[in-house]
Amino acid sequence: MQVHLVVAPVFATNCCVVVDAPADGDAAGADAVVVDAGAGVAETVIALVREHGWRVRAVLATHGHVDHTWDAAALCEAFDAPLRIHTADAYRLADPFGTLGLTAGGVSDALCLALAGLGLRPEDYRVPADVVPFDGAGDDGDGTLVAGSVRLRALHAPGHTEGATLYEADGVLLAGDVLFAGGIGRTDLPGGDDAAMRATLRDVVRRLDPALAVVPGHGPTTTVARELDGNPYLA
Repeated sequence: MQVHLVVAPVFATNCCVVVDAPADGDAAGADAVVVDAGAGVAETVIALVREHGWRVRAVLATHGHVDHTWDAAALCEAFDAPLRIHTADAYRLADPFGTLGLTAGGVSDALCLALAGLGLRPEDYRVPADVVPFDGAGDDGDGTLVAGSVRLRALHAPGHTEGATLYEADGVLLAGDVLFAGGIGRTDLPGGDDAAMRATLRDVVRRLDPALAVVPGHGPTTTVARELDGNPYLA
């Protein structure tokens, strides 16, 4: 697999294009998926995909927060592909700001300001026409998501949100806002759950292959081994 990183201008969300091709091989015409379509990535992702002739089979979200789904509709339309999101977070698509909490000075206000810097308003948000939720069984009963020739292991990892999901593909973990370099996702937003996050860290994250590279939802990349050794939340 190849993983190509595009950092969104809003909240520096890490958007990844995962391509079904050898890391050091020719990827022209290969199947691909886009994970976490943050606000402002659509133009860059579309240009990258068209430059290499990749076939995007799906757009995936690690969770339903709007800084990870804002450009999903644009990318789904451009590539004629569905949005895949865990069933437990699918409800957030219909009310992306309300489900973040609309308290004065809160996350939604900061997000609106960041969007305004790109000339975007909350009313500009669009829900993709084709949303295909998944649950713990995935597409073939063992938690695997299938998009063309791309196969990703989807691990339900609630705590940051109810439907937060880790995606694993060929030595790389796309962690969304569950795990960061030196930290974890916050649990104080609507739908967050500290007890669920602790269970996720204990039962899911600590059981991952330490050799996995980790691309968090925001911030620098890391490895599972590094986080097991130095992340205070995994002690």
